[in-house]
Amino acid sequence: MKTSYIKALSFLMMSSAIISCCHSGKISQKAAATGIPGPHAIIYQTRNDYSQLVPINLTADKKSVESYPDVKDVYFGGKLALPTQLHDGWLLDNRGISPNSAFISLTYEQYSKLEKTPAAEELLRMVIDKDPVTKIFDCGLRTDYKDVVSELNRHIDEKSFSGFKTLK
Repeated sequence: MKTSYIKALSFLMMSSAIISCCHSGKISQKAAATGIPGPHAIIYQTRNDYSQLVPINLTADKKSVESYPDVKDVYFGGKLALPTQLHDGWLLDNRGISPNSAFISLTYEQYSKLEKTPAAEELLRMVIDKDPVTKIFDCGLRTDYKDVVSELNRHIDEKSFSGFKTLK
């Protein structure tokens, strides 16, 4: 009796997990077709021009490093992962910006030439601004756009951000 009860309970839990995963929100048609969601289009503004500097992610209290790139991870599409310049000072992220991002004193080029990735404590000492991001939006999957740069510039020009998720 106990064995069949445990099997039935296990089956119900697995079924619930599968159903909730399948219905957990909006999935783009391209993502559903390939089964791979892909990267999100994140646009942001900063209080100063940090576009050449490497971002790292801090914990919410800004006291320690949560994540940072390896020296080999500062590339996107075979080029340095500098953000793409958009209209009105907006930037399209190509590296991994979040509301808790901070910028270190090294440029992408300098960082990519390091022999080894610095330790988290060393990177924390290199931070030049612990709260540089003034506005940040998640604009959905990059695969949802035919031309992500021109379409995002159109949204920026029209000040049409209501369809985007505000991250800060």
